[in-house]
Amino acid sequence: MSEPRDAEEVRGDVFETLGNGRVHESNGEEGRSVLEFTCKPEMCHSGGVAQGGFVTGWIDAAMAHACIARYTTAYWIATLELKVSFYRPANPGFVIAEGWIERAGKQTVFAEGHLLDAAGQILAKASSTIRLVPNRV
Repeated sequence: MSEPRDAEEVRGDVFETLGNGRVHESNGEEGRSVLEFTCKPEMCHSGGVAQGGFVTGWIDAAMAHACIARYTTAYWIATLELKVSFYRPANPGFVIAEGWIERAGKQTVFAEGHLLDAAGQILAKASSTIRLVPNRV
């Protein structure tokens, strides 16, 4: 089995693709994470509004990092189901994605999250069903 890594080390190219993301806060005991991203103009469609896939990706990443904070990278975090509700448009600039574990069993985690703009307004909310798959190396 590979050595578990800290959540701060779990980045990869996807964080760059999602807008130079970074883990701002990670709390394994609480099962929470806060990630920061930059919504770039090239992520937007007409009217300067972020494409919904980026909004979904930001919140999904926060929920996954809440799981990584609690369970380390000893598990592959597999999203089984994801629902997003969009409240306000995300525009170019700084956004904050927060994710937390709402309830967890042995292999299944129910997570929730939301996306905030720089002023703290909620732009979108999401819920997810996640399966914890043990890493085998």
